[in-house]
Amino acid sequence: MASASICCDAVSKRFGRTEAVAPFSATLAAGQTTALVGPSGCGKSTILRMIAGLEAPDTGTIRLGGESPKDLARRGALAMAFQDPSLLPWRTVRSNIALGAWLARRPAGNLDALISMVGLDGFADHRPAELSGGMRQRAAIARALISDPEVLLLDEPFGAVDMITRSRLNAELPPLWRARNATSVLVTHSVQEAVLIADRIIVLSPRPARIVADLPVDPACRDAGQDPGTPVFHDMTGKVLAALEGSM
Repeated sequence: MASASICCDAVSKRFGRTEAVAPFSATLAAGQTTALVGPSGCGKSTILRMIAGLEAPDTGTIRLGGESPKDLARRGALAMAFQDPSLLPWRTVRSNIALGAWLARRPAGNLDALISMVGLDGFADHRPAELSGGMRQRAAIARALISDPEVLLLDEPFGAVDMITRSRLNAELPPLWRARNATSVLVTHSVQEAVLIADRIIVLSPRPARIVADLPVDPACRDAGQDPGTPVFHDMTGKVLAALEGSM
């Protein structure tokens, strides 16, 4: 599957008298996962929503592989997952996941294989109320992936589950979108999560969001992530934390 680079050129956003995002420029490489980290309320989710086309920037432009966000979404090549799985309670797991393909006007492909890949074997016919929080989030990620999006946007997708479940989802789900070559943007408050999942971390200042650090992540961090004491992982998290502390 082809993937799209994301080019943000001097985009800014204001809500009334509140400046949420100062002019923000970054090009996110096709096929990579970029994490946005920063203090609460700094504008991370606003940047993500502008990339998704859910908010219009006041200034600047956003292009996804040369297209506007709305054009990419219109042809079903952009998907988004949130902290709240937002599954339809009357639909089964299989039906909720298939809905993602239907909304994108794309074929569902091998739905049962994807259900298995996200660890929901045996639960395809269950409804959301019968699932744990981690299982509902697995279904939500599968719903986002079923259309094979070129761009995948993730807004704190693992923030509502316990730490043990979060650690498991961090390890098991990112390889699925990497295998599909999706260009992914992850908003997270967890520095360890960003280091474990991302190829690149952009550290943002308190509101209005400005880039204070742009850090490539050593791929070795992915293997070391289950042991935060590993030197390569410890060094990377230290760099991100230092950038965050310096911005405050």
